Amino acid sequence: MPITEFLSRNAELYGDENCLTEINFDVSERQNVPWKQYELIESNPTGKYRKEMTWRAFEEKANRFANLLIKRGIKKGDKVAILLMNCLEWLPIYFGVLKSGAIAVPLNFRYTAEEIRYCLDLADCVALIFGPEFISRMECILDRIPKVRLILSTGENRPGFAESYEDLTAECSTEAPDVKICDDDDAAIYYSSGTTGFPKAILHTHGNLVAACITEQKHHGQTRDDNFLCIPPLYHTGAKMHWFGSLISGSKAVLLRGIKPEWILRTISEEKITIVWLLVPWAQDILDALDRGDVRLEDYDLSRWRLMHIGAQPVPPSLIRRWKQYFPHHEYDTNYGLSESTGPGCVHLGIENIHKVGAIGLPGYNWQAEIVDSGGRPVRQGEVGELIVKGPGIMKCYYKDPEATAAVLKDGWLYTGDMARRDEDGFIYLVDRKKDVIISGGENIYPVQIEDFLREHEAIKDVAVIGLPDERLGEIAASVIELKPGYQCTCEEIEEFCRQLPRYKRPRKIIFDTVPRNPTGKIEKPRLREKYGAVQLVAMQMQR
Repeated sequence: MPITEFLSRNAELYGDENCLTEINFDVSERQNVPWKQYELIESNPTGKYRKEMTWRAFEEKANRFANLLIKRGIKKGDKVAILLMNCLEWLPIYFGVLKSGAIAVPLNFRYTAEEIRYCLDLADCVALIFGPEFISRMECILDRIPKVRLILSTGENRPGFAESYEDLTAECSTEAPDVKICDDDDAAIYYSSGTTGFPKAILHTHGNLVAACITEQKHHGQTRDDNFLCIPPLYHTGAKMHWFGSLISGSKAVLLRGIKPEWILRTISEEKITIVWLLVPWAQDILDALDRGDVRLEDYDLSRWRLMHIGAQPVPPSLIRRWKQYFPHHEYDTNYGLSESTGPGCVHLGIENIHKVGAIGLPGYNWQAEIVDSGGRPVRQGEVGELIVKGPGIMKCYYKDPEATAAVLKDGWLYTGDMARRDEDGFIYLVDRKKDVIISGGENIYPVQIEDFLREHEAIKDVAVIGLPDERLGEIAASVIELKPGYQCTCEEIEEFCRQLPRYKRPRKIIFDTVPRNPTGKIEKPRLREKYGAVQLVAMQMQR
């Protein structure tokens, strides 16, 4: 059954019920979107703008867009790119592409013009829909995207080179198009959220998307009474695949534009949110704001909030210990996944296993997991090896890249590139990315272990440990430390704190700087290695 049938079922059963709400507190963003269409809840500068959509309206909008694409010559298997900020139209547009039989290609809203051009070309996109925030970037590449024959824009500030999504879809039928779709049909291309270089195009089928729905709902038990707060970008598999639990249960969701702690807590309170998925930096920001007294829990009604879960990157155990101090009654879960596995859930902790905080958990529903050595053989319990997974969400391939596909798909197993170990109870712990392991004087150093340790320091907000070149040892571990606002610390204090670590694990270099993270919360270590590696090489040359 294609995933679009869940939407049609919900429209039939719950047509007049609200399914999606978009909320924005940020005055600075409102000039870029048609806010006159929104209900003004409060008119003061800190007010909230809000817009709702019912299941029937969702289905009708998706059908209109599907019919428009078909009318304009888009055929089954054609690729349609989506370049939008999170907004109420995002998911109807995505489902409209799927209903037409075309393949949806969500694009990262942080892409540069050249990255947009590259991704459009790699995926062979013939159509593109974009928001007003991207007009200038599109103008830079218009003469270099010859495959794209249909360009649509949303909002009022339509440029001359694009046609109006709103005007054209208003003329199209709300009836579902007569396009036959099966589980094996291609559905979407997602780009890997790599932290450097150009991303790979990951091809998923309708069966992959349905598997993500089932796994997510099985893990977190969404019912019709739930209301899911979605903050991460919808172009990424993580946010959307967690929302799939709301789709399968026919429950509500809220799209919040903005990540300030007070906005998150206010939305949870006023919208009666029950489930929140956070990235590590946002959870840290909430805790820090509570510590400082910038926000107070007694100012919000959080009685409906039952579950907070985190994914997309290793979760420091210290963070969850702090979280439980403020929110002792919350269920908590960690989700592990990759875009290549249709997002989160191939490994997950489980709300019943909070005593194992620090682990990413056990194989998810309908999934298998192993930890293997360089020859693909399972390692012994406690030994470090590469995590591999097998299940119904495994990608079909890297589009147009058979060599890269063969490197990670072997006998039905996906080789994740993540180093991990298992404890005596079978729980899996991430050790680090294979490419981030530091080899110093012949010793393997796993940065995540040092990062978790350093985050225990009361002054440290975030930390990244990277390898820098060293003439004698090959590499040394360097810690890039971002301090909490209002805190001060010296290199000597950090070095003294690190004396609790084995000598070979102690960072040889301490750097105070901002720790950059991409939109999905992953630390951009290549940027740091590039920035500080060059400095280290110059220092080595001067010492000769």
